[in-house]
Amino acid sequence: MTDVAQSYIDDMATKRGYVLDYHKVMAAADFPVLQAANHVVSAAYLDQRSLDRRTKELLFIISLTVMRAPLPQLRSHIQVALDLGLTPREILEAIEIALPEAGVVAFQWGVEAWQDVVGVDPLEPTVDAHSGKSDD
Repeated sequence: MTDVAQSYIDDMATKRGYVLDYHKVMAAADFPVLQAANHVVSAAYLDQRSLDRRTKELLFIISLTVMRAPLPQLRSHIQVALDLGLTPREILEAIEIALPEAGVVAFQWGVEAWQDVVGVDPLEPTVDAHSGKSDD
């Protein structure tokens, strides 16, 4: 079963462009449940239907942002979106949709993940101000 599970996880990585830690754990610990969960994801996200993969990726990013999903998961979808040819600006505009509906906290979560991936240098104030960081 280990060879089959390894092949499956490799195939997931190829099709998705990422695998998450829980995918790896489930491949080793409960392979049938991983397969079942992956079938749902394939039907809704990976299989070509009416929406193209780029649109689905933006929808994934915004939904993960408003849910405040684990940052590694959100970052992986941002990276896949870039790999699919979306621009950093297009991805940021999708994240900005969270602002009026889910609020500043969710929006900040998405911006943090986005900045981690695209590496925008923040503009720092030239006057004294607290930043909210632990070193203040």
